[in-house]
Amino acid sequence: MSNAKERKHAKKMRNQPTNVTLFSGFAANRSVKHYGGGGKPAQTQKPESRSGSAQQQESKVTHHSLRDPDVNEQSSSKVTFRKKGGWKAGPEGTSQEMPKYITASTFAQARAAEISAMLRAVTQKSSNSMVFQTLPRHMRRRAMSHNVKRLPQRLREIAQKEAEKTVHQKKEHSKNKCHKARRCHKNQMLEFNRRQKKNMWLETHIWHAKRFHMVKKWGYCLGERPTVKSHRACYRAMTNHCLLQDISYYCCLELKGKEEEILKALSRMCSIETGLTFAAVHCLSGKRQGSLMLYRANQYPREMLGPVTFIWKSERSAGGPAGSRQLWIWLHPTLREEILEEIKAACQCIEPIQSTICTPNSLLTPLQEKSQTGLPDEKIVTKRKRKDDGENAKPVKKVFGNRTRDAHQPCSWSSPATGIVVSDLTMEMNRYRLIGPLSHSVLTEALKAAAVHTGEEDTEKTPHSWWIETCRNPDDVSLHHRQEAIFEMLGGITSPAEIPAGTILGLTVGDPRINLPQKRFKALPDPEKCQDNERVRQLLMEGVPVECTHSFIWNQAICQSVTENKISDQDLNRMRSELLVPGSQLVLGPQESKIPILLIHQPGRVTGEDRRGWGSGWDVLLPKGWGMAFWIPFIYRGARVGGLKEGLVHSQYKRSPNIPGDFPDCPAGVLFAEEQAKNLLEKYKRRPPAKRPNYVKLGTLAPFCCPWGQLTRDWESREQTQGESCVASSPNSEVGDSGNGEGPRAAAPDKTLQFSAEEPREPEDMDTECQGQAGTQPVRDQDAALGGLCVVRERKLLKQLSSWCGPSSGGSWVPRRAPGRGQQDLTRETCLSILSRFPRALVWVSLSLLHKGSPEPYTMICVPTKEDLLHLSQDRFYCGPQESKHSDPFKSKLLKQKKEKRRRRQTASLEGQAGEEPAAGHEALTQGLWSGPLPTVTSHCSRLLLGFVTQGDFSMALGCGEALGFVSLTGLLDILSRQPARERGLVLLRPPASLQYRFARIAVEV
Repeated sequence: MSNAKERKHAKKMRNQPTNVTLFSGFAANRSVKHYGGGGKPAQTQKPESRSGSAQQQESKVTHHSLRDPDVNEQSSSKVTFRKKGGWKAGPEGTSQEMPKYITASTFAQARAAEISAMLRAVTQKSSNSMVFQTLPRHMRRRAMSHNVKRLPQRLREIAQKEAEKTVHQKKEHSKNKCHKARRCHKNQMLEFNRRQKKNMWLETHIWHAKRFHMVKKWGYCLGERPTVKSHRACYRAMTNHCLLQDISYYCCLELKGKEEEILKALSRMCSIETGLTFAAVHCLSGKRQGSLMLYRANQYPREMLGPVTFIWKSERSAGGPAGSRQLWIWLHPTLREEILEEIKAACQCIEPIQSTICTPNSLLTPLQEKSQTGLPDEKIVTKRKRKDDGENAKPVKKVFGNRTRDAHQPCSWSSPATGIVVSDLTMEMNRYRLIGPLSHSVLTEALKAAAVHTGEEDTEKTPHSWWIETCRNPDDVSLHHRQEAIFEMLGGITSPAEIPAGTILGLTVGDPRINLPQKRFKALPDPEKCQDNERVRQLLMEGVPVECTHSFIWNQAICQSVTENKISDQDLNRMRSELLVPGSQLVLGPQESKIPILLIHQPGRVTGEDRRGWGSGWDVLLPKGWGMAFWIPFIYRGARVGGLKEGLVHSQYKRSPNIPGDFPDCPAGVLFAEEQAKNLLEKYKRRPPAKRPNYVKLGTLAPFCCPWGQLTRDWESREQTQGESCVASSPNSEVGDSGNGEGPRAAAPDKTLQFSAEEPREPEDMDTECQGQAGTQPVRDQDAALGGLCVVRERKLLKQLSSWCGPSSGGSWVPRRAPGRGQQDLTRETCLSILSRFPRALVWVSLSLLHKGSPEPYTMICVPTKEDLLHLSQDRFYCGPQESKHSDPFKSKLLKQKKEKRRRRQTASLEGQAGEEPAAGHEALTQGLWSGPLPTVTSHCSRLLLGFVTQGDFSMALGCGEALGFVSLTGLLDILSRQPARERGLVLLRPPASLQYRFARIAVEV
């Protein structure tokens, strides 16, 4: 009999009692198997009280019935009983006589036990299924699960018993049976506030959580991308309509003090060679927003901290001390700790100041604070209905601001020597970004300037006394009307790209919830608002006047009052329901909230020669607590919402570095690279070796990280070993040398160049391990804590490199531009002077593919050989060369590791212990990844490595692949000097998981 039938028979007999033995042909053939599923043969159950003789005789019969294990199926079928007494089991069996007498009571008791065991086995369920599930499928009905009378009559009693069990009882409903009532529990706000202690929530978090994929980054819960497919829709919104983003997670640092002291302290952290500084004329007056790169004090061009934007408060403000200024510095949250400590050190701010503005629990009443702090987290999480505290009980308010900061932790520091006060205003304001040509229309449709109050209202009875006091001043009223006129004029301008970059406009608006439309519509420009051509021309040429940049949002006391006196949505909806004409305009009069805001123009794309002004828009600064009140009106005017992914696409199409991934010389960029590499390595190891690329055979040394430090060191050692200048005045004579030098390297990709063998590599090169590509140690060793690595940000040098690379428009081959005013030719002396100042430097470049191909991050930027350029000149549709497959030097080590692992596993299984881990000194190899010290990265493949891509994808604006990345300055000067003028700027791109090279044109963005 087959094993399947044996398992089927064993399953049928598993519930039989142990004292019942069933003899059949199958039982004889399967004598060593036991019906009960146990390890002992089935034996007849013996009662405790029985006579000795009967017990012995009965045991003999039982022993005989089970003693022959080798009886086959044919012999077992011939079991007979003969008159002369005795059992006979086949021709080879033995016989035994029947007992002469039995005890009736004992025999009946034994049979009764067998019958009860049989009945128990029949009535007992053998599975977890319900009674109605044992019926055939054609007899089942859905109502059987809750109505016993729908079952057959023979099963109703059993089903009734099952229904009475507590397991199948329905759970008891809470007192608030309505789902809506349960969500409106008092503890809901306390629960939301408790969940923000580790990762802060933006005010639009609940709205995003319902529509976006949320991620925990930088101490916040942020929306990464929409749940719907909207990649192209978001691009169309940025190009033709309006895209809305919540960037309130950006941090704000405030500096107060004398202008001279602030400029003196901050001048050591920036350089005029990179562009405008804090002392720029338009920025210092408060008319424009500025942007710059911050470095550690007196460490330019190395030890970079990160990019920031800044705003000076205009000098019009009254009531402050003479010469006192106020400065806001906006930065990414990953840069906050480093920059804050450096600014405090530069300004000598060491004394903390206790401030009530930054206290996260400032919106709670004293009774609520006491009840919240007195209860542990478990008590706050509970879903039970809490008892009322009596007449003093008040509803719990939503807490705004930074919930992760300790209430006793200072957020302001002062300096007795300089008189400067540094404050951390993180999460004290909301910042929304509107991108696209219709951002003007969305703003003017959603926001309306606040109405000017007359002197009839009583200041004490209105919650907005600050606005009434402002309206009593004729100068302030005149300024408000001027700001309102400029704001209305923006509604007729076609695109924000026409406005001067960084323009600032202050304004006080009414409650945007009052003007909320019934249906969503798309706001469009209104040309009638631009009838005054002279004023429009003045606005487009000079921007907003300095006095119109004034805003009450600079006053923290007024912002706190605006936040506390906000009318709740519940009260606003109640007032709407009491209107005589439903749907009519709600007029609140003096009770309407007045919100000070600040509009900051974002210039969009400012580099390159094509698509200038693309992605421009406006940033809106709001007091905290008013996030959703402005968010919903913007959406109702046709704005599409984007997340972090859309922000990355926006920076990629602007060809600007993304924070923090595109700043390899910044501590935040190094940390980001470590985390990114760690995640990619874990994802790579989760796949089996047959379903993932073998990067060793593909010639990719670092598929999950960019070894910038080793790349710059290899190019530096290459130039030193060659013994001659990396540039020459005659490029035609050098191209042949480059092509001849590259040919033999293709045959031996694992060997380094000759100059690498002559000059020993530096010790830090040997510390770089690719096996832990995603670990923290490799990236830290490569960049050596950013000791010798820097990125060229000197604008004069970047313009010089851009002119040498040629125009960056499209993919057309145009000869390079002639040197402009103050620019030099590409000569040996020029390159030597550049390399003397920047020996190990990277250059930010953009790349456009000539033909098909879509680059991706970590794509290698390589130098084409003479044969590649010749082939391309002969066939303009030539896609590019291919890299030959490399040999795997770790194949034998991997086989040895597998055998060792299998041997340890067998040894552990024999000893009954878990498998031993490999020794600490011998790290386990990963198939497909390079292990141990990296060889020379520049010459590992047949084409010299020039740099890596950090952002790359198919560009819907250009219709071809576009990439952004960094290249070595030494290598860039080398290829520019060797290539002819008509082929200058051509490079090769190869993804890490491919052998195909693609031609691309390189350009330096300025």
